Amino acid sequence: MKIIQKCFIKHLKYQKVFRRWKSDNSPVVFDCGPNIDDRGICAVDACDPEKCFEEPRVVIIGAGMAGLSAAARLAQRGINNVVVLEAYERPGGRILSCWLGDIVAEMGASWKPDNTSTHPIYTLSTRENPPRPGVPGAEHTRGLFNSAVNGKIPFPPTITAYHKFCQIEEEAAQIYCLGGNKQQGSLLNFMSLRIQQELHEYPEEQQHDAARIMFGLSHMLNARSGDDIGMLCADNLGCFMNMPGGEVRVPLGLVGILAPLLRQIPEGAIRYCKPVGCIYWGTCMRSGYPAVVCTTDGEEFPAHYVIVTTSIGVLYANAVRLFCPELPASKVNAIRGLGLGACNKIYLEYCRPFWFWHKGNLNFKMNPHTMCGRMDWTNGIQSIEVAPNSKHVLSVLVAGKEATMMESICDRDVAEGITEVLKMYTQNPNIPYPMTVLRSGWSSDPYFLGAFSSDCPGSDGSAQRALACPIPGPSEPVPPILLFAGEATVPGHNGTVSGARLSGIREAERIVQLTFRYKGPPIPGSCKRA
Repeated sequence: MKIIQKCFIKHLKYQKVFRRWKSDNSPVVFDCGPNIDDRGICAVDACDPEKCFEEPRVVIIGAGMAGLSAAARLAQRGINNVVVLEAYERPGGRILSCWLGDIVAEMGASWKPDNTSTHPIYTLSTRENPPRPGVPGAEHTRGLFNSAVNGKIPFPPTITAYHKFCQIEEEAAQIYCLGGNKQQGSLLNFMSLRIQQELHEYPEEQQHDAARIMFGLSHMLNARSGDDIGMLCADNLGCFMNMPGGEVRVPLGLVGILAPLLRQIPEGAIRYCKPVGCIYWGTCMRSGYPAVVCTTDGEEFPAHYVIVTTSIGVLYANAVRLFCPELPASKVNAIRGLGLGACNKIYLEYCRPFWFWHKGNLNFKMNPHTMCGRMDWTNGIQSIEVAPNSKHVLSVLVAGKEATMMESICDRDVAEGITEVLKMYTQNPNIPYPMTVLRSGWSSDPYFLGAFSSDCPGSDGSAQRALACPIPGPSEPVPPILLFAGEATVPGHNGTVSGARLSGIREAERIVQLTFRYKGPPIPGSCKRA
């Protein structure tokens, strides 16, 4: 009886939505900007056979964060008729984690403590002009935490709540390990439930302070993860393996955040080693599909919608031959209005940690004015530092045109150049040469042609919004066919993993809304008459 009642309520809700769309004679306007609102729209309602529309065929180009997020969100909404075409034999795109020595080397995107600076709420307060100070916290001489509103927090609940949260975090890591049991729901729901359970053990006068501490630590975990904690399964923390003598955590690196997404995508939906040769769109195929994606091996994939997540470098270099017919001038201008960032990472592994006996600090932050007139690729070195939690690896960041120059020389020349810089800065002629060199080459990679998109000075995000608009656009009578996602399509989030994820969810939700509007896959009017 409860199930029938629940289905009836859903039917009434969707009936109201369709009545509104049917009675509205004005043209539907699609927001081309980033849409991160979860509107709870479901493309297929299993409780109402009249609302179980035929699933549209969706082809997603690229299995990076944007493509995987789009495929996972479509699967959540009930659209499983999806194929993801990936040029490489691995998922992740510019998320590439590699083992080297005693660390996981992030060759592309990486965790950063300042990732929160791209959050829209964070920028809302930090970019205020003139800047205004926040709410000052009261000084606390004994406790670990301060209260910004009601003064200091008593010492006992501070310590006990902190240790209770650490226990909950360990429980979550054991349950939500890679390939583990996910019957407890999302990580956010599990931790919220456990915190509420632990709060009942506190005296009533301490529950409020303990709740603020534990839920505050939960929000800190959200910021540290760099993603929506409600969608994570803690795989980014590492994979726990049972070994003789106890458990051992095997770090996964940033690539671990892909595991929750890959689990949501239907099996066999991702086709690896499938570079795309051409996208035919806007022509009425006899099969009834408005687009066909052809891979370089000759295989064809018909589609109602094509989500393009290729990098801005590939679009800039290959837009003419990649699309047939060519993209409109407005889209080409949007692509050319964005800059292309060149950035590479170099990891050097040594047989012994020489920096332990070296006098002075070995971590350097550099700029071209401090390179003492060097004219080779080393002039682009931004930093040299010991890799976190490592005893054998140094990491080097190279940016600018010098990062592209570095890709064209051999590993031996790279090692010699960095060693010369170290000797110059440390005044130590005994700096050894590394035994292993691991480096990225994003600018010369034909499927990326750059590390990330960059915004032009003084830009208001108009280029990103124009790139995010579907083709045909909102003013066209024909339904959209080409949809664009990726970090370059989200203003304020360019060059970030969060921007790529937001864009993938945005385009997936756009397809869900279009499915509701057309009550299934859209077929152009001319194709219907044919």
